[in-house]
Amino acid sequence: MKLALGVDAGGTGSRALVLDQAGVQVGRADGGPGNPMAGPVAVRAIGATVRAALHGHDPAQVGFAVVGIAGLSSMADPVVREAFAAEWREIGLTAPVRIVGDAVTAFAAGDAGARGAVLIAGTGAVAALVDGLDVLRTADGYGWLLGDEGSGVWLGLQAVRSALRRTSALGTAVMTHTDTRTPDELIAWATHQQPRAFAELAPLVCKIADDESARIVAEAVERLLATVAELGQPEGPVVLAGGLLTADTPIRRGVRAALGDRARTSGDPVSGAARLALKRTRIPG
Repeated sequence: MKLALGVDAGGTGSRALVLDQAGVQVGRADGGPGNPMAGPVAVRAIGATVRAALHGHDPAQVGFAVVGIAGLSSMADPVVREAFAAEWREIGLTAPVRIVGDAVTAFAAGDAGARGAVLIAGTGAVAALVDGLDVLRTADGYGWLLGDEGSGVWLGLQAVRSALRRTSALGTAVMTHTDTRTPDELIAWATHQQPRAFAELAPLVCKIADDESARIVAEAVERLLATVAELGQPEGPVVLAGGLLTADTPIRRGVRAALGDRARTSGDPVSGAARLALKRTRIPG
């Protein structure tokens, strides 16, 4: 019996899912952070997660594996590629293992067919045109200094800028969250923060119903839609992924209203990875 193996690996953790020929889960495990940019420790964490998911099954039974990772650019490093290859050999995997970007698995988790677009808005923001296991084109995803427009970090930065320039309910909430009382104190706070600290302000923008929040939300929606538009005129659905677009937020509502029937919501990316692998196990029927 052939098995399909899917993996979702990122900076906060790794997950592996094993499906049988009927698409029934026969193994699953959670593990440590698996962004390969962190080096060999991340590769070993992914390997440990795969071993746990395959517990009780012969790794040689796996017919195909799809591993979705954040930081796919790290695969250009031959040291990283060899580290993964060595890990697969040590586990006993003999089947093809395809490593793809997390945009591919996010799209597949939207159960949207083989081809279309995915828009991801969480801490960062990126859109991609996906065809099966391949990303044909991307837009944004440039990081918080140069892009990620409409993302959680972007929302937080706009909230801080608004708090510096005008009095509002949002500005008051930002000051309270950052434990600051004056613009100078807020500037000092912002100067010493990492991007995630700004992303933690995004829920304030989504929750507080004042004119400033509404303005920032509307601009975020506009920028995310512009990012999708940069892909050209993609055929098929647009899968929405990332916390801002899968949770009940005004960002999600605005984007869905604009996209209409084309919008789909992404589910569990490890399930998307496993489904992609299952399609390629060449199981009869």
